[in-house]
Amino acid sequence: MMVDRRHPPRSGPPSSSASSSRPLLTAGAEPASVPLYGFQPPVGTPYGLEVTTVEDFHAHHDDWPWNPPRPGRATFHYLILVTEGVLRHDVDHVTRTVAPGQWLWVRPGHVQCWHDPSTARGPFVLFEPDVLRPDTARELAPLTSHDAPAVLTPHSADGPWLEQTALQLLDEHRSLGRRPLAAHHALRRSLLEALLLRLAHSPGVPAPPADAAAASPGSGPRHAPPGGSTGRRHTYERFLDALELHFRERHRVDDYARLLGCSVRTLSRAAQAATGRGAREIINERRLLEARRLLGHAGWTAHAVAAHLGFTDAANFGRFFRHHTGLTPAAYTARQATPEC
Repeated sequence: MMVDRRHPPRSGPPSSSASSSRPLLTAGAEPASVPLYGFQPPVGTPYGLEVTTVEDFHAHHDDWPWNPPRPGRATFHYLILVTEGVLRHDVDHVTRTVAPGQWLWVRPGHVQCWHDPSTARGPFVLFEPDVLRPDTARELAPLTSHDAPAVLTPHSADGPWLEQTALQLLDEHRSLGRRPLAAHHALRRSLLEALLLRLAHSPGVPAPPADAAAASPGSGPRHAPPGGSTGRRHTYERFLDALELHFRERHRVDDYARLLGCSVRTLSRAAQAATGRGAREIINERRLLEARRLLGHAGWTAHAVAAHLGFTDAANFGRFFRHHTGLTPAAYTARQATPEC
């Protein structure tokens, strides 16, 4: 059963991320109109995976977070299967309508806003990206990416199987103590991965890149040597995963090289081979994207954005932003407010 730890009180500041003791807004920064929440499940919930139902979620939070609706973002995945009723949910400022048999997937970083889900029923899965095993995460990259479809309609033959797997996952999650903790978590993770791998073949989901697929029988080792094209692609994909989790506090290429256990040269070559751009440029682009979102859609001040993204002060952030956009943060905010200009 969920508790209201993932979200702040109506009048209080945002909670800190579960993966870091550092508040998401430092002292002196203004509260966010679109706060970012870390994964903080109820006490006793093992690892970064929680499973409940939409109806239980609604029953225990009848005045929150849909009355009044409040936008927010999370560092983890929201995955909901609607089995009865209709669910309406805003994802990146677009209202999605999810009918029975369809799945809603809100990925880390998406701006989301709940509507009253009183008529909707179905399993509700919340999980952190690192719950998935590395090989599975690579296979699921097209499904877990930020721009993948928010509403998924599985093939008709897959629908009943997916629902049964989701219900088995819910049952296993609720059976904490029935078996040893390690076995309990292994079962939950295996059921989640099986569900996601089947869901990845839904219409509209792009196939994984050819160099991420398994080698055919007789063609040699499954993984190419680290210096090969497949090895560079693997390094680049791991870099993107790490960047999405840490871009707010880690800003140097060598930070990510250490996280990935490779050299700066290896990481730089992997980024260059995949995109034609250096790793530092990709880091800066991710920070810039976040700054634009916060200044444009969320209405943050330059001071709050600077603190959130790890700049030493607002002036340093202003120089960074102007160098990459040609505009000051204030000018960019004004332009977003008056797009006709």
